Amino acid sequence: MTRRERLRELDLLRFAAALAVVLYHFTGFGGAGAWPVPSGEVFPEIAPVTRFGYLGVDLFFVISGFVILMSAWGRGPGEFGISRLVRLMPAYWVSVLLGAAVYALFGMGHGVPGLVVPNLTMLQGGLGLRNVDAVYWTLWVELHFYVLAAVLAGIGITYRSCLIFMAAWMLGGVFADEADSRVLQVMLVPTWSCYFIAGMALYMIHRFGPTLLLWGYVAASYLVALRWGAWRAEHVFRGADETVVSAVITGIFAVMILVATGRLSRLRRRGLTVLGALTYPLYLVHSQLALPLLDAVYPGLDRWTALAVVIGASLLAAYAVHRLVERPGAAWMRARLTASLKPMRPPEEASTPIATAVARDRGRRGGADLNGGEPRDRPPLDAAHT
Repeated sequence: MTRRERLRELDLLRFAAALAVVLYHFTGFGGAGAWPVPSGEVFPEIAPVTRFGYLGVDLFFVISGFVILMSAWGRGPGEFGISRLVRLMPAYWVSVLLGAAVYALFGMGHGVPGLVVPNLTMLQGGLGLRNVDAVYWTLWVELHFYVLAAVLAGIGITYRSCLIFMAAWMLGGVFADEADSRVLQVMLVPTWSCYFIAGMALYMIHRFGPTLLLWGYVAASYLVALRWGAWRAEHVFRGADETVVSAVITGIFAVMILVATGRLSRLRRRGLTVLGALTYPLYLVHSQLALPLLDAVYPGLDRWTALAVVIGASLLAAYAVHRLVERPGAAWMRARLTASLKPMRPPEEASTPIATAVARDRGRRGGADLNGGEPRDRPPLDAAHT
């Protein structure tokens, strides 16, 4: 199978989503934050717009469904789990420890020792404990998706299994709400699953070409997303205009459709890879970093200069985390976690490089069966493949 060119337009979208969340926290949030008063009151000129920056999370989840299926295709659950651990944990641990340092040195935030240790596991959401940083709630939602994706990888990721998986997840979530089943609601996260399912369907459109069935998954996910977006505007982000929320969600789906169909390929520039690399650490560190920094520079500096300082510092910190922690940490973890899977492989594969095993697995799955085999990857219609 030919190697696919990196979809750098997704790097741009991921960074835009992270920046939207940053601006929401720094200029549009109506609650307590790093400023002496709610940030929406500090920046009344732009708060009516940036208050909707929380919808950057919705975009994150659609991109996650797209990218996770892309990265999991052809992998078993072990390899998939390793890819997620090395991607998430190094920067996450730095973020938790940053929260602990901010609390220890400045008495700010929620990095108390009793929370830091369980937060380092990323399981605090299931343990009923508070997050050191409020943004971690999205990682807990993502973790639900990863568990389900690992199950799918264990079954075997094929065109057919993905169709069944997406239908079962979507309908199971609706049934869980109808039955008011707490267990199923926790497992299937029905208020967010529509975004991941849409991302998966869009990746399949990108990889295999559009079909009426795949567009049906996207359309159904979009309609469910509108319902939950309106619900959150009324019950969670109170005061958010439902019409604006619906328009933003529509825009999110529209831009991801453009990605899936190759219509944003002209945006692919090497520099966007850097923005994509900054996205995750920026998302993790900006809130904790802002607590002592804004306390030190504001109101000595005017609000706009202080805002520029804290955003610039957040970007620099994100770059430092990426270069000094994520890259070396991921390489160190990947080698050791991969070695830990070696005893699980059959003897004939114990000394075979993982890439060779994956290629052989892809060959087996790509063959014809009684039902005509899996759809082939569509030929390159643009610069999407090399």
